[in-house]
Amino acid sequence: MSQTDKLSRREFIEKAATIGVMGMAAPALAANSPSRKPGPNERIHLGLIGCGGMGRANLKNCAQHPDVVVTGACDVWKDRREAVVAQYKDTCKPYHDFRELLEQPDIDAVIIATPPHWHALMGIAAAKAGKDFYLQKPMTLHLAESLALRNAVRKHQVITQIGTQIHATENYRRVVELIRSGNLGPIGFLRTFHVLNQGPNGVGTNPNTTPPEGLDWDLWCGPAPLRPYNPILATSSYYHCSWMDYSGGWTPGMAPHIIDLPVWALDLGYPTYISCSGGRYIIEDDGDAYDNMEILWQYPNLTMVWWTSLTNSYGFDFHGEPVRRRRLGIYFHGLNGTLYANYGTHKIVPEGERMEGLEPPPKSIPPSPGHEREWLDCIKSRQQPSCSVFYHVRVDVPIVLGLLAYKLGRSLRFDPEAEQIVGDREAARLAKPEYRHPWKFPEEYLPQDLGQRMHLGRLRREKA
Repeated sequence: MSQTDKLSRREFIEKAATIGVMGMAAPALAANSPSRKPGPNERIHLGLIGCGGMGRANLKNCAQHPDVVVTGACDVWKDRREAVVAQYKDTCKPYHDFRELLEQPDIDAVIIATPPHWHALMGIAAAKAGKDFYLQKPMTLHLAESLALRNAVRKHQVITQIGTQIHATENYRRVVELIRSGNLGPIGFLRTFHVLNQGPNGVGTNPNTTPPEGLDWDLWCGPAPLRPYNPILATSSYYHCSWMDYSGGWTPGMAPHIIDLPVWALDLGYPTYISCSGGRYIIEDDGDAYDNMEILWQYPNLTMVWWTSLTNSYGFDFHGEPVRRRRLGIYFHGLNGTLYANYGTHKIVPEGERMEGLEPPPKSIPPSPGHEREWLDCIKSRQQPSCSVFYHVRVDVPIVLGLLAYKLGRSLRFDPEAEQIVGDREAARLAKPEYRHPWKFPEEYLPQDLGQRMHLGRLRREKA
């Protein structure tokens, strides 16, 4: 990470408005459980919350290091947690409820890899318990969750990393250096996309509504609506993206990896204007998420757009062989040329002769030790890693505002300094989710005035 990166992130954190603290109401959380902080030469005692494929992969990447010991595995699905416990049987204990795991004083840090609708509450609960955490993307699904999670981390001073592991790749580092060199000239427009083709049957249909033995379906749904069990929904993160209440669709599923690159390279703050168009036009399956969506974010000096499709996998310059497959990309359109990139490659297309004589910048951003390893090192140094919540909130907030604009069917205006939606009381109210009883939104981690406005809006609606 370059010194420039460190300074811009520090400046951003210092400018961000301080917000209070949140408490999760009934079912109650253990308040501020004591958590030991490992020294530079000590082993990190690690727990996993969410024992699906992504969580197990993150855990494996951590557990391969000799300074890590796996001490806890939590999942509402018995078979999944027991599989992890068996893998680390000498040290790992099973937990059904994440709150019980967070109470354990011998756990220093946790990986949170549950379905997205749980991310905010579990991340805040981990911060309140004094546990450093690695949180899979998407960070949150709602604006109020984004701010509350960020503020909880600030209050409790835990070390965090969001699971956008593509941030650690060499290709992304080289693109950031190229953009920051100025060779492309001023950049006025960014295009980002992620496409695949599931049509027309999507993820399919399954009439089975009986949860398998050993799965606590009520706790799986948690703060989201309690819907009938569906085996497709429960399968994995790929399938979660077909249901809005539990994932927000494919935009929060993939955009964090992709818009991360322009946010990093251009040190973007928050957008000021957000519009979204899309719908469920073609796919017919058990899900309910959009199958096509486009978001436009307006920043002070440029515009960025996002396109995702489940019904067409055309990939522009990344298309290659004309077969159905997942494709993605980022385009930086500058005065002197266009740079386009995906996870592993990048290319510059000059505007005529405007880039003649310009030399590629030298390498200035050092290699990553690995996304999970960086987090582990930072747990010991007590310095936030490159994709902490303080950085990633700038990736997360545009996405959740896009989801809200889609839900409302109209554009939104956002005040970056106040971190508030402006001129739209309904949008400001809906920026905070309503959780299913008995879960409650952690109000104490929002600014008092923002929390009061959202609460009053909710009361007005209930009286109507």
